[in-house]
Amino acid sequence: MRKQARTEWWERLPAGIREEIDGYVLQDAMFAAVRLVVDVGLVRDDVGVAAAQLIVGDRYAHYGDRIARTPDNPLDVESLAYRAGGAAGRIVAIEALWDGDTMHDWFVRLLAITADPAEEHALATVYARMARRYLEEGGDCGPRHPVGLAAERAGGALAAHLSVPFHFASPDTPDDEAPRWQPVAPSETGR
Repeated sequence: MRKQARTEWWERLPAGIREEIDGYVLQDAMFAAVRLVVDVGLVRDDVGVAAAQLIVGDRYAHYGDRIARTPDNPLDVESLAYRAGGAAGRIVAIEALWDGDTMHDWFVRLLAITADPAEEHALATVYARMARRYLEEGGDCGPRHPVGLAAERAGGALAAHLSVPFHFASPDTPDDEAPRWQPVAPSETGR
C-alpha cells in the first residue's frame, strides 16, 4: 500500500478509531495498534498485516519524540548475565538471531540456549537505535551492520563470561534464515 493510499485510508477512519490507534502508538504499543488496524481494515478494505504495519509506522513517524518509548534492553554483561541466570536449565550457548519487521527494520535477538530442559530464553532484542548508542563507546563499525556488530560484541562478551559458546551465523549480513546453533554430540568431541 503506497503512502498516498495509506493517508487516504487513515483519513476515512472515524475519529474515535483514529484516536484509539494513536493512543496505542503514543504508548509504544505497536502490536496492539497493528492488530486494531487489521481488525478495522478487514471490515471494509481488506487491510492485511503488512499494510497495517506501514500505517502504524506512519503514525509513529507522525508523533516522533512524543511517543513514550519502551525502554531498550540493557546490553552490558552484568545485566545480560543476570537475565540469563533466570533461565531454567543449564546454559549451553548464547545465540544471536536476525529478525525484522516493517517497524524496526532488521534487529537481533540474543538468546540463552539451555539443556535439561532444552529451551531458549530471550535476553535482549538489539534494535538500531540502541545498537548505535551501545557502539558509541567502541567507535566506528565500518561497513558492518551496527545491529549485528552490537549483538556480536554483547553476546560474545556474555558467552565468554559464562564460558559457553557464542553462535551468530551471519553477523555481517541480516539473514533470518541463517543456520541455528547445534550442540556438539559427545562422539564428535572424541569422548
